[in-house]
Amino acid sequence: MEKPAETQYPIHDLLRRRWSPRAFSEQAVAPDTLRSLWEAARWAASCFNEQPWSFIVATKEDPKEFSRLLSCLVEGNITWAQHAPVLMVSVAKTYFDQDGSPNLHAWHDVGQAAANLTVQATALGLFVHQMAGILPGKIRELYQIPDQYEPVAGIALGYPGNPDQLPDKLRQRELAKRTKKPLAEFVFTGRWGQTSTIAKG
Repeated sequence: MEKPAETQYPIHDLLRRRWSPRAFSEQAVAPDTLRSLWEAARWAASCFNEQPWSFIVATKEDPKEFSRLLSCLVEGNITWAQHAPVLMVSVAKTYFDQDGSPNLHAWHDVGQAAANLTVQATALGLFVHQMAGILPGKIRELYQIPDQYEPVAGIALGYPGNPDQLPDKLRQRELAKRTKKPLAEFVFTGRWGQTSTIAKG
């Protein structure tokens, strides 16, 4: 199932096709494919080239590890994410190596790495659903994450599945039309909230 965006202006087809499904096929993702996704993340831009991202990963090929990572999601996400063949958690390093000072851009940079990964996944026929609904304290404990590193988001990854496998409420959301804010609501000039004349088109 695909749900290409109905854009106001032309964008790359990979960006049009990217969306966050909850219905995943249980088809395994090949290790070479996963390595390509992490390679895409590796080449994301970052402040001072710090590359403050890490990914904890578990696949269904290792049921024990998959179950452990699945347990770090909130209950509502477990309902559907349990069917994805790959789960990940992104983690941010919150300090600069060069002087130990706080890296206030770390989460932004982790997001850029995740975006690179997501676009690469889309190019390979995969889909990614990123989740705020994780249990950071449990992740920190289970995976012995050091101080000054913070869990950022959960990631479910795989090939598209059948929406009929979802509970009714989630199936309705899966099939609903995609919507986004218009440019006029977030592109400003002159002062906060004043829409840029360029964005008005």
